[in-house]
Amino acid sequence: MSRQNYLFTSESVSEGHPDKVCDRISDAVVDAYLAAMPEARVACETLATTNRVVIAGEVRGPDSITKDRVVALARNAIRDIGYEQEGFHWERAQVDVYLHAQSAHIAMGVDADGNKDEGAGDQGIMFGYACNETSELMPAPIFYAHKILKTLTDARKSGEARQLGPDAKSQVTVRYENGKPVGVTQIVVSTQHLDETMESADVRALIEPYVLRALPQGWIDAKTIWHVNPTGKFVIGGPDGDAGLTGRKIIVDTYGGAAPHGGGAFSGKDPTKVDRSAAYAARYLAKNVVAAGLASRCTLQLSYAIGVAKPLSIYADLHEGQVEASRLEAVLMDLMDLSPRGIRTHLGLNKPIYERTSAYGHFGRAPEADGGFSWERVDLVDALRSALR
Repeated sequence: MSRQNYLFTSESVSEGHPDKVCDRISDAVVDAYLAAMPEARVACETLATTNRVVIAGEVRGPDSITKDRVVALARNAIRDIGYEQEGFHWERAQVDVYLHAQSAHIAMGVDADGNKDEGAGDQGIMFGYACNETSELMPAPIFYAHKILKTLTDARKSGEARQLGPDAKSQVTVRYENGKPVGVTQIVVSTQHLDETMESADVRALIEPYVLRALPQGWIDAKTIWHVNPTGKFVIGGPDGDAGLTGRKIIVDTYGGAAPHGGGAFSGKDPTKVDRSAAYAARYLAKNVVAAGLASRCTLQLSYAIGVAKPLSIYADLHEGQVEASRLEAVLMDLMDLSPRGIRTHLGLNKPIYERTSAYGHFGRAPEADGGFSWERVDLVDALRSALR
């Protein structure tokens, strides 16, 4: 029997966090290649520090994506995030590009050839999760940690909260009663501010209305403890304050620690990499299981070997759900081709839809008309109910 009364905490970081700046640039490169050639291969890593960006990795795609084009992509991403400070400026930062051809040995294992189907780009385990704590079928702590920062970012970019800078972090401790989230006991928000005269109390006065707007009514009360810029001033932010790297916020990107993580990052990788595509597929399947009413929570694991098309295993945990897990596993394998090619085809992943995923979570977002966040669809509900009735 799982615990029914407890506290659980998740954190998020804004698009201006140093690691998220790097995720954004890496995914902008992925999108550029996929827009030019849907079958392009990209494994792109970015490092950022004081007025310096280094982009490295392996690619296979058209020559039209030149070094100058990649530099421009990085500058455009930094400008859109909002960095025009002395120590990190979209126009003045030095951007170095070290992208080279994909390893022929990796390509040999991944590419389809004759009777051999396209294999996975690497070995690994990927997890998907869904629960009925929110209408988006996401764990409440990470969902609202994201929402706080997205609300603050929207206010900053609209000019409504022009005193704020791009770099920010949030943390939400949610109280559960009878297994359901009912309130927030502690809130942490650390946000960069451009006015050096502002103290913690001034920042709280500025951001509190947006935090209240982001959370369900009644979740904050007089007992809720606030920590706003607890170290004092936060003027120096972004890569000028702390170096950033692609792929360092994988728990922020997924379920905030409420579910397992296989360990592989998403950003900077084209969808032939199962670190990304199979994690999206696992979320898609788990979400449809919960949306179908077969369980209030569902955890799925998929595993792959480099060069092998079919998953080595599928594991489902329904956490006291309504159907037998082994039966569900068989049904899921019938409903969706979980080979790398099958996943990309089913979810339409060979598109430039990844830069938008680089902040505020890869999951719990609405499916978009151009195919973005296709893994958030719940179009298998009827098929699941029919197969398992």
